[in-house]
Amino acid sequence: MPERTHDFGHYGAQGIKGSEAVARQLDQLAGFIATPVTAKRGLQARLAYLTRSEHARQAARAAGLTVTDRTIKAWIDGKRSPSKASLEQIETAYRTVRRQNVARYLLRRLNAGGGTRVEIHPFNQSRVDRRFQRVLEYRSLNVRQWDTLIRSWAARDMGSLDNAWVDTIVDLGSQWGQYEYVSTVGFAA
Repeated sequence: MPERTHDFGHYGAQGIKGSEAVARQLDQLAGFIATPVTAKRGLQARLAYLTRSEHARQAARAAGLTVTDRTIKAWIDGKRSPSKASLEQIETAYRTVRRQNVARYLLRRLNAGGGTRVEIHPFNQSRVDRRFQRVLEYRSLNVRQWDTLIRSWAARDMGSLDNAWVDTIVDLGSQWGQYEYVSTVGFAA
């Protein structure tokens, strides 16, 4: 059985960890607000999301938004503008709360019907000397249990997500180590 990759890219291969590709795809499925927080529209949309209910306000505080309700109201009314540090807090809190809210939906959708088919595209070897290149192919895998992957993604715990990804790709058999790093991972919910 292969071991985890310790020196990826030594011979020029290009790619990202599979867990990072999964996180990117889950972020895309989460449907974050596209307008940046630095634009008035983006700021107003995030503040509306974070203050629409008492539960949302508590989740925003738990996610690191430390300003008072009075300050948030002044931002919403346009009487004051948040500092750069506050904009970062708003963005971090928004993404954290959005991940937590969407996680239950994604988990239900991805686990439905016996799991979801995942397409795994191998890493790029175009800069690797021919004598060091591997024979890699596109693979697909039916992931039946998304619980650990989704929980790790929602908590922004990349170490746990990486371990969950490796536990998932072991189902590829003896070649699983070739897919620890990939160019992309695709799936839909």
